[in-house]
Amino acid sequence: MIDLTQADSESAGYSLLAAQLQALLAHERDFVANAAQFCALLYQELVDLNWTGFYLLRGDELVLGPFQGRVACVRIPLGRGVCGVAAATRQTQRVEDVHSFAGHIACDSASRSELVVPLLKAGRLIGVLDLDSPQLARFTAADQAGIERLVEIFLQLSDC
Repeated sequence: MIDLTQADSESAGYSLLAAQLQALLAHERDFVANAAQFCALLYQELVDLNWTGFYLLRGDELVLGPFQGRVACVRIPLGRGVCGVAAATRQTQRVEDVHSFAGHIACDSASRSELVVPLLKAGRLIGVLDLDSPQLARFTAADQAGIERLVEIFLQLSDC
């Protein structure tokens, strides 16, 4: 497990994760298989996560995709909750306290902070990657940049 707070630098930790992700996905192009592997990697390697997964755009809502963690909400309307806002705005949402986020959808009451990165390929919204933590303010600007870079790698190496 990589504790980025204990690494020489958070960027070094994310560089290591990027290399691991590239190696993990190097010989597979299937989106679902790669999404499952990506979730497992993040869930196993990052500390203080209680859920990591994908919500995929289906019409005007997000539908649960591959994930690691407890059972989750299956459908999220665009614009609702952290995931729906990230999808609707096409902008990463980094929320220090989900209970202060208007319209937060509590799939797991243990979640306290959240990082949601939209999946955009060739200008098209595919869905979002959602990371939840039971720790308040778990995600830093460096986490956001690192996860956004990992999402770029994932999208480059996956057919979608």
